[in-house]
Amino acid sequence: MARRKSGAGDLHNENSAAYQRGITELHKQLGPMADAYIARIKKISPEFAWVNVTFPFGELYTRDAVDLKTRELCTVAALTVQGFSLPELTIHIEAALRSGASRAEVVEIITQMIAYCGFPAATNALLTAETVFARLDAANVKPKKARPRKAAKR
Repeated sequence: MARRKSGAGDLHNENSAAYQRGITELHKQLGPMADAYIARIKKISPEFAWVNVTFPFGELYTRDAVDLKTRELCTVAALTVQGFSLPELTIHIEAALRSGASRAEVVEIITQMIAYCGFPAATNALLTAETVFARLDAANVKPKKARPRKAAKR
């Protein structure tokens, strides 16, 4: 498989517009854990880290047809249905809260997914949410809300 070069001409140029757009969005959504999250991935695979920053965060999450809260709740639903992505689900539950979702909305989305993934996967997601809520409560952290993007008008 051929490797793509960034628009700046250097493979994985962290100064490129694509990377900067993605890392800015990643910081908005993950807050203080963003740098540690990417550093951990980068230590294992710099290319995987690059794609993680530039594609979902730089290209998908920055679109404005759907607001960030809705995107994060969709991500929580998708990860719940997968049933095995609990580390990512943890990150995206917190990102959903940071983007303006309430705990009740997160729990409701997970509950709705019972119909699509069954009780075991939904229960794992619910217990993951409980862990996130407890960690935030213990740290007395109220996730800072990202400025929600307005959905595009039709």
